[in-house]
Parts: sequence; structure tokens; C-alpha cells
Amino acid sequence: MQFSKMKVKEIDTYLNELSIDHLLQMIEFLQQDSRSSVQKLAIKYQKKADRHFEEIARIKRMWRFEDDLFNDGIQYVAGVDEAGRGPLAGPVFAASVILPRGIFIEGINDSKKINEKKRDELYDIIIEKAICYEIASVDEQEIDRINIRNAAFKAMVKAVNRMKTKPQHVLVDGDDVKGLTFPYTTIIKGDSLSVSIAAASILAKVARDRYIKELDQLYPQYGFANHKGYGTKEHIEAIKLYGLTPIHRGSFTKKFVV
Repeated sequence: MQFSKMKVKEIDTYLNELSIDHLLQMIEFLQQDSRSSVQKLAIKYQKKADRHFEEIARIKRMWRFEDDLFNDGIQYVAGVDEAGRGPLAGPVFAASVILPRGIFIEGINDSKKINEKKRDELYDIIIEKAICYEIASVDEQEIDRINIRNAAFKAMVKAVNRMKTKPQHVLVDGDDVKGLTFPYTTIIKGDSLSVSIAAASILAKVARDRYIKELDQLYPQYGFANHKGYGTKEHIEAIKLYGLTPIHRGSFTKKFVV
């Protein structure tokens, strides 16, 4: 590549399209260019490559729980997590995911640490790459009847039980799950420590957010598309002004009704 005959902007555009492997080969040529602006590009893209390898190392660490089970002869490991324990409205969702061993999905993490756009992108990648996945929910009436903790457990169990490929072991975010009959291991903050739980966290969060956005069309005055049912000032003021809807959790919202 004759960088010496290219303008800096052209070099930048060219490098930005390269894979990491090809980029590393080009950085050496950049470093030989006498132009200070090109030297800065070399630094910029070296940092990009460094971030990529740091990401590979981070995700490799997130496989350690799954790898321990694989090394014990277990083939299908599912991660399970829920989304929506805290909101004042809408169902609680859960997802269960079995990923192919060692797959690298860049950016995968606890769904709460990822912005909405990135979560949507990862959702599509996860459902494409997963060996098997299921998403389940428990509605507001059931939440009020059995309480949110039990409802979250119920959603998680439903998601696992519906899987066409049955897991031989399940990794669970947080506490013991009442009613789960498969062998399982609980991991505190598992959505940031286990790649399978992180994947489940993203599926559950995105599925729930998309569902709540649809409900926003039925109840536009409540702002569900913005707060996703959580107890923001906007949401609480809407409840006080307009009252409760059928999707509100009565056990969560009765104190706001005048």
C-alpha cells in the first residue's frame, strides 16, 4: 500500500474499513511515514487494535463458568436472566440462551451497561448465533397475585422449560430459582460475569422494552416509550393525573393513586 501517495483523509477512510488482522499489518507502514498527521493515525489505529484485543480477553474471562462445565463433559449450558422486576407497569420478562462454545460476540455484557442501540444490535446477533433461545413473560395480574420475586422466577423457569434444546446445566443470575428442575449454578452479578447470562439479559431486556413501546401506542399520555414503565417523575405524575391502566401493577402503584 503506497500511503505516501495518499492524503491523510483517504488513509483514514481506508484503514477504518479493514479487519483487525489487516489493520495491524498496515500500522507498520503508517509508522514509516514522515508526516505527523499520519503518525497520529498510526497511534489512533493502534489504540483501536488494543481495544479489540482487550475485548477478546474480557469475553474470554466471561466464558470461564461455561468452560468449567464444558470441561466436565457438559455440552449444553444455558444462561438465564430476567428483566423488569422494578417497573410500575408491564410484565416481567426472562430469557434463556445456549450459545455455541467459545463464540465471540463483541460488546456482549450486562444489558444495563449497554445503550439501547447496541442492545438491539446484539439482540439480533445473539438470536442468529444461539444454539437455542427462549423468551417468556409473566403479566401484571400474576405479579400482583404471587409477588414480583416469584413472578420473575416463574418467567425464568418458563423460558428454560420451553427450550427445544434442553440444557444440561443452567447458569442463573443472582438467587436460587424456585421451581427450576434442571441442575443450575447461581452467580451474583452473573450478567456481567457469564457470557450466557449476559446474552439472556440482553434478550430479556430488549424483548420487554419492545413490548412496552407497543403499549405506548395504547396509552400515549403515560410516556411508556421513554421510561419503559419505571417509576420516573414523568410516569408518577401521569398516574396521579390519569389514574391506572390495565397494565399497571396494582401492588406497585396503589400508593400513587389519590
